[in-house]
Amino acid sequence: MSSSNACRESSNGCDNCLRSGNRAPVWPLERYVRTGGSPPSARLEWFPSESTQSLHPWNRMKPLPSSTQPLVILVAGIGGAIGSTLCLAVEALKSSPELVQPYLTTEGLFPDFPLVDIHVAGWDLPDALDPAAALRRHGVVPIAIQEAFLPQIASIPVFEAPSADLDLNQALNRVSRDIQTIRSRHPNAALVLVNLLPAAPQPPSIADRNALAAWYAAHPALFPDLVYVLAAIESEIPVVNFTPNAVEMDWIVDRAIQQGVPMCGRDGKTGQTFYKQVLASAWKARKLRITGWYSLNILGNADGANLMNPACARGKLANKTEILEEILGYPVLPDCHKVHIDYYPPRGDAKEAWDVIDFEGLFGLPMSMRIDFQGRDSILAAPMLMDLARWMAVLHRKGERKGLISELAFFFKKPLGADPPVSFPDQLQ
Repeated sequence: MSSSNACRESSNGCDNCLRSGNRAPVWPLERYVRTGGSPPSARLEWFPSESTQSLHPWNRMKPLPSSTQPLVILVAGIGGAIGSTLCLAVEALKSSPELVQPYLTTEGLFPDFPLVDIHVAGWDLPDALDPAAALRRHGVVPIAIQEAFLPQIASIPVFEAPSADLDLNQALNRVSRDIQTIRSRHPNAALVLVNLLPAAPQPPSIADRNALAAWYAAHPALFPDLVYVLAAIESEIPVVNFTPNAVEMDWIVDRAIQQGVPMCGRDGKTGQTFYKQVLASAWKARKLRITGWYSLNILGNADGANLMNPACARGKLANKTEILEEILGYPVLPDCHKVHIDYYPPRGDAKEAWDVIDFEGLFGLPMSMRIDFQGRDSILAAPMLMDLARWMAVLHRKGERKGLISELAFFFKKPLGADPPVSFPDQLQ
């Protein structure tokens, strides 16, 4: 609902409106209102002013039809730590929303896509086709929380990934048939593809689909992301690329535009890069010059193991490094901005990040800050994926946005599209 229809009985809005979800969209963030709820018992909700809300691109679009619509999130790599945690979060929303809903930035938005009517399906390798077993294997969430939702998770449809002996067209046909199966089960649903496949070596420049077919024939297992992305686009399904893999080749984006499909990415920004962006934006605003930044990220899940391959880590390291100078607007001296990722099995999915930030102030005098961030990779990522899927479903349903959506830069290390905002304040607007 637009802010022009939202109640303005007080500076905070009336209690009935807050409880009923009669709230203005979340961006841009201008003034804060504390509301009751559980858990946490008090959380911040954001209301833009009426003067700026009409200028925001989301509010220049036509209103949605009044009928509600289910949403199905199609996950490439559903058996991984993030994918299985997403399955748990989606099922928990239906019966225990207090465990999930407070952590969604789209809470209170998009009533036409109710949170209780989100579903999941996906693909993975033959040994990862049971999301309930994957959830137990990864151990991200305590068993006591998992148990109440395991029967529902066990019924989530998971398809076997196309085998490496298929050519490109055969693999595309296989995934397209799976998509049609899901559509037959949810005939009125909006579908959104989320790419969660492991980081992969970047393929050479591929000019078109014929060139991709030739390259794929020689390297069928090297970059499987493209099969899912192409199948989704041809099926007119929006795409969220949460990986560092560069699937957004020019001809693929052109095809998405032809099909009227929105895309967003790249490389979800969950922990260290998120606070690096926040702090770098603050240092720039405060006119404190960064002279060095050392970042170490240790994690013990399958993602960490995969990133020990330098070819697989190259894209992610570049995304985590380039963001600093893009925000600051000046180069940090050579060898004075370093980013490392290390695999440390005892950490599991509970990643840890260490940062040393050196900067100077008045008279060029040096100062320094140390950060030790202890986070949970999948716990941070899963709500972001639900938010992104809802955004993409809404944009696709409105039919006014296609190709790369730069306004969703807030969620990504390497946001793509036309002139994406880089600093944290700009991304909030």
